[in-house]
Amino acid sequence: MLALRAVLVALFAGSVFVQAVMVPLIALDMEDLGADLAYLRTPFLVITVVGVVTVEVVLVCVWRLVTMVRRGTVFSHSAFRYVDVVIGAIVAAALLVFALGVLLAPGEAVPPGMVLLVGGVGLGVLGVALIVFVLRMLLAQAIARDVEAAQMQAELDEVI
Repeated sequence: MLALRAVLVALFAGSVFVQAVMVPLIALDMEDLGADLAYLRTPFLVITVVGVVTVEVVLVCVWRLVTMVRRGTVFSHSAFRYVDVVIGAIVAAALLVFALGVLLAPGEAVPPGMVLLVGGVGLGVLGVALIVFVLRMLLAQAIARDVEAAQMQAELDEVI
C-alpha cells in the first residue's frame, strides 16, 4: 500500500508540474507556429490541460479506493462511486485523444499515419475504460457474494 501511495503522489506531483510549468512553456513555444498551424495552439493547450485533469481525477479516486482497501470497506456500494468516476475520466481522456486526432487531421501539416496513430491511442484508452468496467462488474459480484455469505451466516447462527 505504501509503495502504491508513493507512486500516486509522484504521479500527482508530476501532473501538477505539467499544468504549472510545461503547459505555459508549450504555449510559449507554440507562438512561433506558422499561420497554417496557428489554429492548433488553443485547442491543443485545452486538450492537454483537460487531459491532465482526467489523470488527476483518476489518481484521486484510486487513492480513495486504496484507503477503502486499507479500512476493509472496498467491498461496499460506496466503492462504485469512485470506480464510476474512474471509468468516466478514462472515457473523457479517450474522447480528448480522438478530438486531438480530428484537430490534426485536416491539411498537410501532420502526416496521415500520425493521425492514425493518435486514433489507435484513443482506441487503447477506451480499452482501458472497458477493462475497468469489467473490474467494476467483478466488484459487484464480490459484493453480492459477500451479502449472500452474510445472510447465510445469519441463518446458520439462528439454527445454532
